[in-house]
Amino acid sequence: MRPGEPLFSLRLFSEYLQATQTQLFKARQETAIVQAEIDRLSGAVNTGAVSRSKMIELRSEISRQSTLIQAARQELLTRGLTPEQVQQIESGTFVSTVDVVAPPVRDLDAFTNRKAPQETQQVSFENELAQDEPIAYEVQELAVELGQQVQAGQLLANLSNHQMLYVVGHAFKREATFLEHAAQEKRPIEIEFAEDATGNWPNLQQTFNIRHLSNSIDANSRTFDFFVPLTNQSRSYGDNGKVFLVWRFRPGQRARIHVPVEEFADVFVLPADAVVREGPEAYVFRQNGDLFKQIPVHVLHEDRRSVVIANDGSITSGTYLAQNAAASLNRVLKSQSASGRQPGVHVHADGTVHAAH
Repeated sequence: MRPGEPLFSLRLFSEYLQATQTQLFKARQETAIVQAEIDRLSGAVNTGAVSRSKMIELRSEISRQSTLIQAARQELLTRGLTPEQVQQIESGTFVSTVDVVAPPVRDLDAFTNRKAPQETQQVSFENELAQDEPIAYEVQELAVELGQQVQAGQLLANLSNHQMLYVVGHAFKREATFLEHAAQEKRPIEIEFAEDATGNWPNLQQTFNIRHLSNSIDANSRTFDFFVPLTNQSRSYGDNGKVFLVWRFRPGQRARIHVPVEEFADVFVLPADAVVREGPEAYVFRQNGDLFKQIPVHVLHEDRRSVVIANDGSITSGTYLAQNAAASLNRVLKSQSASGRQPGVHVHADGTVHAAH
């Protein structure tokens, strides 16, 4: 649906609404009649042919009718009629049907707290069809049927626009200080989206920052929420004048948020698969030609994706290290050592082992 495009046509059967329209029209006509009487008798007042009390009575009637007009106008506007429709009723053409249209698109600058990019300001969805107005809404839920009688305030439909979303993170109270600092300093964070085929979509040209933190804690999970704005991407398709949208990110999709909370200086950062642990010890494998040698290292921090290693001299800058399969290399090394070969052997990438030189 596009802004201003009709969604529903409601036929009005409300006796109260019809009576209000009649009251407005009659009050407008009475005002015109009384005003004409005032104009006719205004000259006779000066000659004494008409008493001043008569004119006061007519002016009081004008005030009373004006009050009725204002009350009827306000009632009709509250019921959802437009000012143009109210003027139409005053002229004698009653409203029997009301068209419900798609609302205008809200300004998205307040959502992101920054100036929106050009494609966001235009709400462009890469619609290649010859349409003057881009698609802004999808009918997510239709709650009525053709011919159904509805009451004031009843839900007709839910419209959705997934152009601007929030990635909602869940954190424990002890992590609030870290998240607060990240939000205040506007540290860029990284988001992993589950089941997101990146090759099918353009790269996200946006920097993710925490916009705000919730001040309430969920009673069940004992976590609080924090919110990261996300500008969505979409593609359009269709035939015979019917256009549909496919969004890249959808409400309910799971994501993992990586928030930087501490800075390490003068360290080495390796993929998680580049380090293997044996009890309290951690090892990497240094490459020397086609051979690999086990090197003990000191781990300062690790997560599911990367490991931070201290620059304590165990490895030096420019050293070639195995970036993955450290666990497999270590298993091969242990199996060869158990067979009686001397420790400190070199391990080939194909699993073959040789004594240290």
